[in-house]
Amino acid sequence: MRGTSPHPASPKEPSRRFCVAPMMDWTTSHYRFLARLLSRNALLYTEMVTTGALIHGDTERFLRHDSTEYPLALQLGGGDPQELAHCSKLAEQFGFDEVNLNVGCPSDRVQNNMIGACLMGHPDKVADSVRAMIEATDLPVTVKHRIGIDGRESWDDLCEFVEKVSEAGCRTFIVHARIAILEGLSPKENRDIPPLKYDWVYRLKTKYPHLEIIINGGIKTFEECDEHLRHTDGVMLGREAYHNPWLLAGVDPAFFGQSAPVETRHQTLRAMFPFIQSELERGVFLTHISRHLLGLFHGQPGGRQFRRYISENAHKTGAGLEVIQTALEKVREPENRAIAEA
Repeated sequence: MRGTSPHPASPKEPSRRFCVAPMMDWTTSHYRFLARLLSRNALLYTEMVTTGALIHGDTERFLRHDSTEYPLALQLGGGDPQELAHCSKLAEQFGFDEVNLNVGCPSDRVQNNMIGACLMGHPDKVADSVRAMIEATDLPVTVKHRIGIDGRESWDDLCEFVEKVSEAGCRTFIVHARIAILEGLSPKENRDIPPLKYDWVYRLKTKYPHLEIIINGGIKTFEECDEHLRHTDGVMLGREAYHNPWLLAGVDPAFFGQSAPVETRHQTLRAMFPFIQSELERGVFLTHISRHLLGLFHGQPGGRQFRRYISENAHKTGAGLEVIQTALEKVREPENRAIAEA
């Protein structure tokens, strides 16, 4: 049931073998509900929430999530140790399984507030923040970061950052295998233009075997995941898991030795109907939910018609569940209900 009530902390840390990356405007609670239908085990992350928004804004609105989304991590954006400590306590109160500090976002807005990727230039500040967060909560505190930023992009710079933050108590580092170029590139360009250096992430695990190293950046297939898992402790997928969510239906069999929770895309979407209806009754516009469903039939016959019907009708005044039901009729349901290969 959707709400803000705390739930008991997990008896152990969530598995980070397969994670879905935090993505602004994308990994909302509506997307996470869909993702959890597809995989019981993938670790999900919220969008980045700034400490200022939580302290001075509508805290319950920012932290609201559905109990079915667990295991679920809250990603924080901030640079003040006391504020991060306070928000880490909130993460525990609201039932999250992990609190993660963003040290990778390259946008101008977060730079101007001294949060995100620019913090890689201030490893002592990150260490102070992590130390305060760990003291404030029993939740695992993790850091998501780049391999460097312009001006601090050497291997030694990266090692200095990891060593200082790990000395503060962090044992899990989620590493986007690109530098962030803070001057001259947009956030979108920073996700594509700086070259991927997966070998640097592998080297981190070799140099610091006592740390948990999760690799992120440009990963699209399970074959690529398998290769990365030979060198690291876990993988994190972002855009591919969003634009092609059915990929997640193969996660439990491929990485956790469990059966898939759903057999078909149709079954998955029908399972969302009660949730969609409850959100509509709560006053949520259909487009806020339906935009996360557009990729569910990616590459399937009728998938284009499915997307078009939703895009043309979900924004209309009074649009309800019937829009999704009609769109679903435009995609033929397979006779063989065995799960398709992701």
